Amino acid sequence: MDREHGGVYTCLDRTGEVYSTDKSVWMQGRCAWTFSHLCRLYGERPEWMEAAKSCLDFLEEHCINHEAGGRLYFTVTAEGKPLRQRRYCFSEGFYAIANAEYYGLTGETEHLERARRAYRLIYDLNNGLIEDPTGLGPKTIPETRSGRALADPMIFLNIIGIMRRVDPANTEEYDCHARECTDTIVRYHYRPELGCTLESVNAEGQPELDYTAGRVVNPGHDIECSWFMMDEANYRGDEELHKTAEQIFRLAIEAGWDKEYGGLLYFIDACGKPTEAYEHDMKLWWPHNEIMIAASKAYRDTGDEYYLNWLLKTIEYSKAHFADPEYGEWYGYLRRDGLPTMPSTKGSTFKGPFHVPRALSMTERTLTEIIGDEAAPSA
Repeated sequence: MDREHGGVYTCLDRTGEVYSTDKSVWMQGRCAWTFSHLCRLYGERPEWMEAAKSCLDFLEEHCINHEAGGRLYFTVTAEGKPLRQRRYCFSEGFYAIANAEYYGLTGETEHLERARRAYRLIYDLNNGLIEDPTGLGPKTIPETRSGRALADPMIFLNIIGIMRRVDPANTEEYDCHARECTDTIVRYHYRPELGCTLESVNAEGQPELDYTAGRVVNPGHDIECSWFMMDEANYRGDEELHKTAEQIFRLAIEAGWDKEYGGLLYFIDACGKPTEAYEHDMKLWWPHNEIMIAASKAYRDTGDEYYLNWLLKTIEYSKAHFADPEYGEWYGYLRRDGLPTMPSTKGSTFKGPFHVPRALSMTERTLTEIIGDEAAPSA
């Protein structure tokens, strides 16, 4: 925590020392959500509430680009001066869930209002209802190529689940938007005939397999998407949607798990051709966190030991390669053979207090549901 300027630093070396004071806006929102989430699960603690509020205050005071329609920056300096703006809506998404989760604890309506504003902004941008006020435009020249990205509906589906829980007054709106998200994922990105879920399809929702970007599969993303969809299926009581989510998990983990070295590959090609991303065969921390969450939920819901076996296999791999028994926490980035690429590093612009505590807490809660509270250790 930055006691001087507020918010959180996430560029930490192996021992926890800050090696860069630039701040990730994603991580301000993710940290605020994480500590609020932990308070909801395990009871409010002053240091957790203080951490969440510090990040929320920093976001509000320094991370909003008011000249660009309330879009949020991607990175800022230690004191909060803007450094970088990105076209993607993920800063806004993490801002929304942070404020929503905090509102659920405190009942302070300003936080729900902030979450609602960000929610509507993301929805409008994702659905082309407004021009991006940053002026950045799409990643590729739209006259040449435009399309749909899996990240948009899947992340928005997760945002909806949190918003709906704390804001029941707008349940009808959330239910409608959630159905739009799952329909988009199943209709366009889920491709059982290819044995995968595609990251990108064309504007009409069809695969374009003649170039590398059209064949990208991110198994960790697919697995994260699967548990978002399982949660939605359980909310609706939709068995068919749950089975689709299970199949998304199975296709991703069967294709993405490294048969030689273990661990989940970062990118694979839908047609088995070369991938363009240089980091394609690395093992990153967060996909393994997503396996833990998705496998535990699928096992709870189905009783199929297939999912329990994947949970245990992933925990074994993660303890052997990601976890640091000397200083704690997880390494973020491994070579294909399981050795850390940056053994002196624990945090970065992208890795902070989010995926690991989310996975540990959610997996613990799910397993407790399975075995019963009486068998769980006291908090």
